[in-house]
Amino acid sequence: MSAAADSKDLLPADTSPEAYEVQIEAYRRMGGPARCAIAFRLTEFARLAAEAGIRERHPEYDDDRVRKALFRLRLGDELMRTIWPNDDLVAP
Repeated sequence: MSAAADSKDLLPADTSPEAYEVQIEAYRRMGGPARCAIAFRLTEFARLAAEAGIRERHPEYDDDRVRKALFRLRLGDELMRTIWPNDDLVAP
């Protein structure tokens, strides 16, 4: 069975099953360190994209408010209140 068939729920909406299969096979050939490097780069890209969205929605935010808005998105309200119990929640 193909990798694309094994993970239909992971198939990106903008990717054909054939292209996805090629991508998965390329990842398998890379080895752990290379896949890990890609994961770190993608995580950083996602963080930067989320920060850009926050800055677009809230141009008045300084760097600290952007950071707290991002943390709220990632951690949720309960944990945010645990970390910063005396601060208001920052809208993402």
